Amino acid sequence: MSKKIHDFNDIIRKLRKDLFGKGPERITTIFVDNMAISTLYGNLTPTEKFIAGTREGKEMVHSARTKMIQEVYDESPPDGLEEVVGAKFIHLFSDIKLEDDIAVSVFLFDRIIDQ
Repeated sequence: MSKKIHDFNDIIRKLRKDLFGKGPERITTIFVDNMAISTLYGNLTPTEKFIAGTREGKEMVHSARTKMIQEVYDESPPDGLEEVVGAKFIHLFSDIKLEDDIAVSVFLFDRIIDQ
């Protein structure tokens, strides 16, 4: 893993740990053109897993783990993110499959970052 990807993953992990009380246990990231595509494994806290046991709880956890994180990034990207990739952050697309505790985030930047 390159230092750039390692540093990028550390920023993602720290923000989610600070925001949700637990960061992902493992992250794989690839850079493609102007996107960073990250797959995050082991995201949920024991409390979130319990809450997701009902339909209403599942919707609540899904919303928190997708919409809430997107709002945080829309307000301001985490410190160091743009510096690591050398481009301005534009938008985050994110989703999570609660049953498998796997999330995917696609970070869109204003120029190519994969070089």
